[in-house]
Amino acid sequence: MIRSSAQPLRSFPRHILEADLVVTGGGLAGVCCALTAARENIRVVLVQDRSVLGGNSSSEVRLWVLGATSHMGNNNRWAREGGIIDEILVENTWRNPEGNPIIFDMVLLDKVTSEKNITLLLNTAVYQVDKKEERIQSLLAYCSQNQTEYELRAPLFCDASGDGVVGFLSGAAFRMGAESEDEFGEQFAPTADYGELLGHSLYFYTKDTGRPVKFIPPAFALDDITKIPRFRSFNAKDYGCRLWWIEYGGRLDTVHETEKIKWELWKVVYGVWNYLKNSGNFPEAESLTLEWVGMIPGKRESRRFEGDYILRQQDIVRQHSFEDAVAYGGWSIDLHPSDGVFSEKPGCNQWHAKGIYQIPFRSLYSHNVTNLLFAGRLISVSHVAFGSTRVMGTGAYVGQAAGMAAVLCRQLQLLPGQLQDKRYMSRLQTELQRSGQFIPGLSLKDEKDLVQQAELTTSGKLLLWELPAAGMWKQLNLSTAQMLPLTAGKVPELTLQVYAEENTILDIELRMSSRPGNFTPDITLEKKSLSLTPGINDLRLSFGAEMPEAGYAFFCFYKNEKLRLAYSPKRITGILSVFNLVNEAVSNYGRQSPPADIGMDAFEFWCPQRRPEGLNLALQIHPALDVFDGENVRNGLSRPTTGPNAWVADRDDPAPFLQLDWPERKRIREIILKFDTDADHPMESVLMTHPETVMPFCVRNFTIFDDQKNICYRKEGNYQTIHKIRFDKPVETRQLTISVEHPSADTPAAIFEILCYE
Repeated sequence: MIRSSAQPLRSFPRHILEADLVVTGGGLAGVCCALTAARENIRVVLVQDRSVLGGNSSSEVRLWVLGATSHMGNNNRWAREGGIIDEILVENTWRNPEGNPIIFDMVLLDKVTSEKNITLLLNTAVYQVDKKEERIQSLLAYCSQNQTEYELRAPLFCDASGDGVVGFLSGAAFRMGAESEDEFGEQFAPTADYGELLGHSLYFYTKDTGRPVKFIPPAFALDDITKIPRFRSFNAKDYGCRLWWIEYGGRLDTVHETEKIKWELWKVVYGVWNYLKNSGNFPEAESLTLEWVGMIPGKRESRRFEGDYILRQQDIVRQHSFEDAVAYGGWSIDLHPSDGVFSEKPGCNQWHAKGIYQIPFRSLYSHNVTNLLFAGRLISVSHVAFGSTRVMGTGAYVGQAAGMAAVLCRQLQLLPGQLQDKRYMSRLQTELQRSGQFIPGLSLKDEKDLVQQAELTTSGKLLLWELPAAGMWKQLNLSTAQMLPLTAGKVPELTLQVYAEENTILDIELRMSSRPGNFTPDITLEKKSLSLTPGINDLRLSFGAEMPEAGYAFFCFYKNEKLRLAYSPKRITGILSVFNLVNEAVSNYGRQSPPADIGMDAFEFWCPQRRPEGLNLALQIHPALDVFDGENVRNGLSRPTTGPNAWVADRDDPAPFLQLDWPERKRIREIILKFDTDADHPMESVLMTHPETVMPFCVRNFTIFDDQKNICYRKEGNYQTIHKIRFDKPVETRQLTISVEHPSADTPAAIFEILCYE
């Protein structure tokens, strides 16, 4: 029994927590920032004002996670973000291929609570900043569930809160709204009529009960559905984030009027459901019921904070290079009309770049609050560039860079802005790459990596001379291209079979990208038109063109429904077929044809198909492609760029291995292996389902031996991209042998990278 006499005032209990880094915001950006730092032995407090982690990806909002892969609807091949956000999405696909948002919540909680260096505060909102001169000293936060205040002290802070509560309270410079075209020369800057802010969206889920269900709308429901210009687009099949365009609030204050915006969206959602259930136009909705309606809206835009550099449209479109690049983006520049669902304009205005673009570290910290980092949608970008950087995959990737920067700041006793020194920046980039963070245009080799000092041999390698046919023929109803990684010089010959229903012409083009590392086939090297006769035609294609440098060539076969191409069941790391197809979900209509005055490029889209489709063409290559050498595992790249960048074993090798030899004994405490989990697969986290729980290229089983053939480590059932082995007692050896098993008869074993450390 607790009794307390009357008192003039009481105060809530206050706990003081000290850490190396305080991260505010438990969305994916904050989670990835905290995990990155904690795994490098940095003490982190992660403070989240909601009851679950994940932000817009959580079960409270239920938006799928996407970034540069853009639903596989653009030309950004192998572009899924790496590092911890990759680990999370791969884990979710393994545990949760059905896309259940509750399970995704669980995956995030499991990751965070498994880290001993993270103190997690849920339902806890920051409300005050204590600052001395240009540095934050501490934060005050309040937990509504235990009526407790927390004083959070640290030398470094990262604001990943979406609205930038720490940045705002600390006086960090910020922007809200759209810049004029004059400020940065951005031709895509919106007009006042289009609006300066993107709105919020609120989703609902439905369930079929198998029997008639009535719906009586609340009094606040929108009574006239025709107030929504796109009301004819509503149907009984779409739900969740497929209805992203139920958006509102861009004309309001998207921070302080969020509750008002939510109520307007509730009016729309319940009005829409009343229309679907009770208008009589949707008999298929008779047995449907509302299973879930969002309690908080998914927010797109509010404050953007100023760093030492403001990323802009030209940086994205021209793919500018930055010496301090630490991350990348690749979503389209995706601006929405501020009036949202009530606008007469299309729900979005998406324009893609030809490839992924770098994000500089100078955009990840405040230029006037010296110990404040930013992650997620808060980073230093213009409104136009924000249209691309705002998506969760990119925000999480930026969060990882901020987390690793915090690690180096603590180790070197520096402030974030001081990492711009070339010595420190090179180290930051190297540490990011070690942890799985691909940075386009960079391939830094870690001088501490013992693999760089070793003599490397393999049991063999794949010489790709054939993708064998297996009786699979498909109509050429889409223009189709086989992507092949070629070295500089003469283009090899191809042999393949084409079935013609009648006399007809097959048009072929050999293409490549105008920029190394891009996958937009915007340069035509050679054209052919071949006359075909009825039946199977055996074609041997010779090309006079040469590749000016190493890169992917696109062997394009143009649409002709009178023809069928032979396909192969073999899938190989770094080998892919693409199609000139339409993906309306990301404004891909086969070709991007922007107005001349918005500063965007015109080009064609050549995109893969999701498995089980998207097979490679059956063909023979003369001479065989020799691009899968063991040396690839130490070239500083761990995904396809201008080549596969992987050791791929000969598929006929019954026991493939890669061996490292040193002239003297080494004490090896840590080994990092990076496998192929298909970075071309977007792995949407919720709603969409996936046909696999493990990517077909991923090595499942492997064994590591020392120089006495003793087993140092054995793994069965691997499904993750990165496998990090930390020995309690260092292995002392002159030799390591990594023996791998082929994932399947159709897919040979591959390793992207091996790192070893004392």
